[in-house]
Amino acid sequence: MSYWDHLAQKVIEGYQLSDNEALTILNSPDEELLQLLNGAYQIRKYYYGNKVKLNMIINTKSGACSENCGYCSQSRDSTAPIEKYRMMDKDSIVMGAERAHRLKSGTYCIVASGRGPTNRELQTVTTAVKEIKEKFDMKICACLGILSPEQAKELKKAGVDRYNHNINTSENHHDNITTSHSYEDRVHTVKKAKSAGISPCSGIIVGMKETKKDVVQMAKSLRELDADSIPVNFLHAIDGTLLEGTDELTPSYCLKVLALFRYINPTKEIRISGGREVNLRSLQPMGLYAANSIFIGDYLTTGGQEGTKDHQMLKDMGFEVDYEIAESTV
Repeated sequence: MSYWDHLAQKVIEGYQLSDNEALTILNSPDEELLQLLNGAYQIRKYYYGNKVKLNMIINTKSGACSENCGYCSQSRDSTAPIEKYRMMDKDSIVMGAERAHRLKSGTYCIVASGRGPTNRELQTVTTAVKEIKEKFDMKICACLGILSPEQAKELKKAGVDRYNHNINTSENHHDNITTSHSYEDRVHTVKKAKSAGISPCSGIIVGMKETKKDVVQMAKSLRELDADSIPVNFLHAIDGTLLEGTDELTPSYCLKVLALFRYINPTKEIRISGGREVNLRSLQPMGLYAANSIFIGDYLTTGGQEGTKDHQMLKDMGFEVDYEIAESTV
């Protein structure tokens, strides 16, 4: 039994990694990558078998955001030539759900740019969610920015199953990425969603000039937040953003990050998210030995892999689509 298999077995039995053990994963030699992933797969298989959850995003409002997040093409400081539009109407959001359903996506993610939703925007989303719930057995995740407790309750009442609000980076590195809101603002929003009875979803972006210690702290912070779903994004630096030209990641390091999150958050949905195509490249399939969830289709302002190719990738690997039926009712 390799060191990584032994460590994986300890994790399955309830052991929590020390900071040094976590750093050892990120610093492990590439020659041990297959052994590391095998250990991560033992944990993943124990909790999720060979099933993969599929998620699809709709960007219902693009650009014109008042925040200054350095990675984002929609931020107030970005000069990226993206499509900009106001909140979609209800029918357009419902049509997106129909496409997600056809592609066997178990979770439909309704995303909007901005610091937080206006009352009118919230009403558009809640009305759409109610109609989607009447038509399809799928989970709904909303990602609308910073929420008030009342807004969280409205989303829950409409039938929203999950709320996404990423911490994005470590508390220590946060001010190097954005100053228009605090790390605590993000943590509090995750907690508000959870208090309203909505499953919390919160993840990170790797490759934003953070240290390996920062990455470890991200994984441990999300364990403390008890996020049910953890999207792991890999920076796809967009021209016109403050992080333009940043290119720190290799496919092997991305796989080590995914393994780290599985070892530290063994029972959680770990989702390979934005940037997987350009950063994991030909090693994309290997990420699923640690993660048990992916986005299909496009992201917010960047393209993704064609949905049919994702389905073929899962079939080729012997994985099964986990078409999870929503538990909540309207």
